[in-house]
Amino acid sequence: MTPLRLGYLHGLGAYLLWGFFPLYFNLLRPAGPVEILAHRVVWSVAFVALLLAALRNIGFLRALLRRPRTLAGIACAATLIAVNWFTYIYGVNSDRVVEAALGYFINPLVVVLLGVLVLHERLRPAQWTALGVGALAVAVLTVDYGRLPYLALTLAFSFGGYSLIKKRLGLPAAEGLFVESAVLALPALAFLGWLAVTGEATFGHVSAGHTALLVLAGALTAIPLLLFAGAANRLPLTVLGMLQYVAPILQLGCGVLIFHEPMPPARLAGFVLVWLALLVFTGDALRQARHTRRLRPGTDMPPPVAVATTH
Repeated sequence: MTPLRLGYLHGLGAYLLWGFFPLYFNLLRPAGPVEILAHRVVWSVAFVALLLAALRNIGFLRALLRRPRTLAGIACAATLIAVNWFTYIYGVNSDRVVEAALGYFINPLVVVLLGVLVLHERLRPAQWTALGVGALAVAVLTVDYGRLPYLALTLAFSFGGYSLIKKRLGLPAAEGLFVESAVLALPALAFLGWLAVTGEATFGHVSAGHTALLVLAGALTAIPLLLFAGAANRLPLTVLGMLQYVAPILQLGCGVLIFHEPMPPARLAGFVLVWLALLVFTGDALRQARHTRRLRPGTDMPPPVAVATTH
């Protein structure tokens, strides 16, 4: 199998798993969002620790402990991804899968906006157009919901901030996930201990299947991320930028077709505007990538494409 085909398989595998996450998190009821998040953190640490031990790659921790600024960055990234994970789980378990999917649709636009506000990047006219259409979409959806779509915006901005920090840290996928989860492990264990003492824990008290699903949260967090890393090593970023829309499309389908969440005309209009903004944004990225390849034959380096990598 060629590296390119293997990259496509890895990428599709990652985004298909992320796309069907709403079905998995829905099975974890009656566990609450914070309990699910705590189990996801704890079992992620356990799963990735076993993986790194099998690969004999634990030694990176010693070098990392001598880099306090990197550790501070990891702590910030861990906080943002915890907010993102909690918000997503809360959205699924409160029957707001459609709004959660919206968050990942607008994430690329939010990453570009953060690039302007934080990194002082300069945008091309098409990118400004995409941001303007995206802002109009948020306004339409605000009218439809009767409030800001705060769950979607929280998902998009928390993951956008996480992406910026991760880009600067440059940690490999497994090592990064292990350290981020380890930062969150102590408060997660403390919360699970509190639930056990107060008798409010669902772990071990609902069914054997429910307990197994909570334990599997760690593997189901790590596996798509590792698949994504394999795809990122083999595919141009423009291809990953196109593949990233597979997950929110599937999430939207889960919300509307499986969980039967409403999609009134005004909400559909808001989504259409988001898709129009993404079409402008992606088309501009593809044109710029072709221009770059003409100037530098043989290169696969496209302009920055905001690629969602975790949920």
